[in-house]
Amino acid sequence: MKIALIAHDKKKNDLVQFSTAYKSILEQHDLYATGTTGLKISEATGLQIHRFQSGPLGGDQEIGAMIAQNQMDMVIFFRDPLTAQPHEPDVTALIRLCDVYAVPLATNMGTAEVLIHGLQRGDLFWREIIKSRTGEQND
Repeated sequence: MKIALIAHDKKKNDLVQFSTAYKSILEQHDLYATGTTGLKISEATGLQIHRFQSGPLGGDQEIGAMIAQNQMDMVIFFRDPLTAQPHEPDVTALIRLCDVYAVPLATNMGTAEVLIHGLQRGDLFWREIIKSRTGEQND
């Protein structure tokens, strides 16, 4: 499965800790991240991560494009709800796309843990069924 990892500045360390704790699960999947977040996770864990631009420079939109093409299976986005973000419209669009395309989205540690355990159990296999019905390739 393809998993996007995104975190606002004040949440990056939380996502690094999460990725470290669940490295054994994450390493079985294709990982994508926005710039600095991906770098920090990769340096801390050794996980292979495809890095896009940073969020404010278009990384959120690059991940959004993958969602719109049914090429992303899960998004873990640790948002900072207490700090204004200059790219908030991009963040809102990304969340909306997850809803439109039924892509599981976690915006905090609690929900991310539920999704990662579901991923481990195989609860998200329905994403593969959706892709096969729509003719999408799992590349």
